[in-house]
Amino acid sequence: MSTPAQTKAVASAPRKPAQHVIEIWQWGGPCQLETFDPKPDAPHDYNNGLKSIKTNAGFYVHEWLPQLAQCADLYSVVRTLTHPFPGHEKATYIMQTGRQAGGGVTYPALGAIVASMKKKDYEGDLPPFVILTQAKGRFSEVGFLGDAYAPLVTGGDPNAAKFIVDGIVPPGGLTKEQLAARFARCERVNRVAVDPEFEAAGAAARRIIEGPAAETFDLSREDKAMRERYGRTRIGQQLLAARRLVEYGVPYVSINYSGWDSHKKHFETMKRPTHEMDQAVSALLTDLRDKNLLDKTIVWMCGEFGRVPKIDRQAPWNGGRNHFPRCFSALVAGGGFKGGQVVGKSDETTDNVKDRPVTPVDFLGSICELAGIDPDDRLPNPKGFKLNVMPPASEIGRLKEIYA
Repeated sequence: MSTPAQTKAVASAPRKPAQHVIEIWQWGGPCQLETFDPKPDAPHDYNNGLKSIKTNAGFYVHEWLPQLAQCADLYSVVRTLTHPFPGHEKATYIMQTGRQAGGGVTYPALGAIVASMKKKDYEGDLPPFVILTQAKGRFSEVGFLGDAYAPLVTGGDPNAAKFIVDGIVPPGGLTKEQLAARFARCERVNRVAVDPEFEAAGAAARRIIEGPAAETFDLSREDKAMRERYGRTRIGQQLLAARRLVEYGVPYVSINYSGWDSHKKHFETMKRPTHEMDQAVSALLTDLRDKNLLDKTIVWMCGEFGRVPKIDRQAPWNGGRNHFPRCFSALVAGGGFKGGQVVGKSDETTDNVKDRPVTPVDFLGSICELAGIDPDDRLPNPKGFKLNVMPPASEIGRLKEIYA
């Protein structure tokens, strides 16, 4: 039987850092009003007459998110992210690095930072940073860290029948026999002119393609019910693959989920991806919980900005919403974040932050802290730059009110 002193020691023991991060990047910028900051009492030109629904945690989300409403106790919502950049490139850069573009230095994105800081504790054959399935393309996500922390960008469509062929990731659609022939040619070249670096890279590639790591991408190993639970959509199967990568041990998985740049006919185009997101993300969160992985895995989801609150009904937009970085929303879950909480408050239309602005550096810095990375530590890099992981925290600072 434990003594009171022992019980107190256990209770005050520091939380173990999150081992993994899953980033769901809503490429193009989702609208805060049709996701996590609905305003059913706003004028029709803001909400288009759509409503909100109460979650199982007591706060409200948009009516297009019924499944996420039922598992809101697993995630928290940040409603007051803010920065000054309405263009995709600068907005993506600050939301990925915590820094403004310019100055002649390309800083690494969060994925490369986590990969560099956690690589020493990772023993898998896959790189510590994996992107499903397409890179953002707005900037070099590895920045000055160099190729050692560059992501593996898988390509392909995990919902397609040929994403995996006989347990092998088929680069460029190559068959197992074609890959074997290419490796054989590489070996013949190496016998003539040995390049240790080239030889090591080839061996690493072969371990990934032919070894157990490739099985991680083989979604046919999941039963049909699980695949249906996530949804037989591109995003659904990407998130199922992300869960398998976390089980394998990959520290950072990024899903670049495009289709949110709704300048024209916003409501006609956004309903489908929002419903797909609702099913896929709720499945990921409940699946991670069921497999006792949620406490070890941070999940974060947002885009580079939100959308203009007032609907533009004039031609050529015809009911569209343009870029809006002044006040937008994000989801965070697992890995030390509490569930069922809301951070910040917008005004009655989401035009402005009313309470608790959250900067990109504090948002990303919070993820770093819960992943066991001190944002104020020096970032190791091959160029010898004396730079911290993140710039200094803002006056309000990190999201500590939702740390578990």
